[in-house]
Amino acid sequence: MKKVFKWIGIVIGSLVGLILLSAVGLFAVGSSRLNKTYDFPPSGIAIPTDKASLERGRHLTNMMCTGCHGSDLGGVEKWFADDALGRVDAPNLTSGAGGEGAEFESDEDWARVIRHGVDPEGKPIFMPAVTAFAHLSNEDLGAIIAYIKTVPPVNRQTEERNFTALTKILIGAGMFKLPAETVSHDPNPVAPRAGVTVEYGEYLVNIMDCKSCHGENLAGGAFPDPSVTAPVPNITPGGSLAQWSEQDFFNAMKTGVTPRGNQMNPLHMPWKEIGLASDDELIAIWLFLESLPSLP
Repeated sequence: MKKVFKWIGIVIGSLVGLILLSAVGLFAVGSSRLNKTYDFPPSGIAIPTDKASLERGRHLTNMMCTGCHGSDLGGVEKWFADDALGRVDAPNLTSGAGGEGAEFESDEDWARVIRHGVDPEGKPIFMPAVTAFAHLSNEDLGAIIAYIKTVPPVNRQTEERNFTALTKILIGAGMFKLPAETVSHDPNPVAPRAGVTVEYGEYLVNIMDCKSCHGENLAGGAFPDPSVTAPVPNITPGGSLAQWSEQDFFNAMKTGVTPRGNQMNPLHMPWKEIGLASDDELIAIWLFLESLPSLP
């Protein structure tokens, strides 16, 4: 019997050793991916100065950036915080003390961060919305950069990203992708002409990051944050919107209240930012959603 227990101990010890060895290896791989340096050619994006472009940049920034970086773009502490995984602050984007605008030396620094998901040194950042912003046309990206540079400075220091060993192991195992690893890095995305069309609605859905929660086919599923147990709705004609009218959609995006009278949680569904879209933009989004195949 003692020999049996001895061999059981040896097997268990060997397994624990293999697991620890694997964890160390995956930790090294994850750390390497976090410190990888990317090199992209200059975007050549023209940064406009005219009033119309700055207003376009303000409009897009309010819809797409303030939800994470704050209404003053001064950053948000503990945008993501989990004892097991780590902490990520949404950085201050202004030119105030502690702001990216005070540290970035060129317009290309902004372009690399927004389009490619890397900092001025070429290291990957953790900004999930990069997968959506990669669809921005050169004109819209230029307008956003132009506007952000005019925002009043906010003096607010946010912390650097701090991932735990577990997160680095998960990254090493390929269970957690960095935005820089998933976007196409297309140097010149093309946007359709702005208008009340299905095509423009699709463009808006892409750049407003709807797919990060509702899924690539917009049929919903589990919420990206596993701590949120409520499922993400299916927004194809085969799902939650099947009984909605265009006016229902308008009202929900403007008030946050569904046709059934349910209040949407702005932390899970950014209806306040989407509600800043113009009437024509909301119609275009609705037309695109209505054009999708009815998925279960």
